[in-house]
Amino acid sequence: MQITQQACGPYMTNCYILSTQKGEIIIDPGFEALKFIKEHVKNPLAILNTHGHCDHVWDNAKVKREYNIPIYIHKNDEFMLDDPMDRGFEPSKADFLVEDENILNINGTEFKFHFLPGHTPGCTMIEVVGQNLMFSGDFLFYRSIGRWDFPFSNPELMKESLQKVLKYENDFRLLPGHGKETTLKAEQIHIPSWLRYF
Repeated sequence: MQITQQACGPYMTNCYILSTQKGEIIIDPGFEALKFIKEHVKNPLAILNTHGHCDHVWDNAKVKREYNIPIYIHKNDEFMLDDPMDRGFEPSKADFLVEDENILNINGTEFKFHFLPGHTPGCTMIEVVGQNLMFSGDFLFYRSIGRWDFPFSNPELMKESLQKVLKYENDFRLLPGHGKETTLKAEQIHIPSWLRYF
């Protein structure tokens, strides 16, 4: 598998293209991501959203229209695709609403959406099963975590989600929604210090 990345828009939101044997999976197509995507895909298969904030879903509708591919997002963030905060992006419609942490097979590649609410009601980290790889969205960053003071955020759920991830035994390469990559084990060291804020 090959991963191509571009930081898009004023918030420098990472859009990722995961290239598999059967085609490409697009993760979090943000502001003006379509131009980047066009330059790097041959057979796009799906759009995966880690969560519903505008800087991660801004080009959802454009990419879906361009390639006629499905959008996956957790059901609790579906409402955010309609731009409830009036940020000015084109609304999109999800084709698959994730409801649990079962493994999903998308054109031969298996994914698991780890449900970690707090930053948003349906915040997730998306694992590529069998690859020790996780797209961590805005839940975990290099030496940081997602904010819990936005509209629709929930500090108590964020605390619970951090406690949940602190117990994960396996290590993963983490590709976050902003900034540089890290690993789960490296960030687990810092989670207890963040929990003091709750």
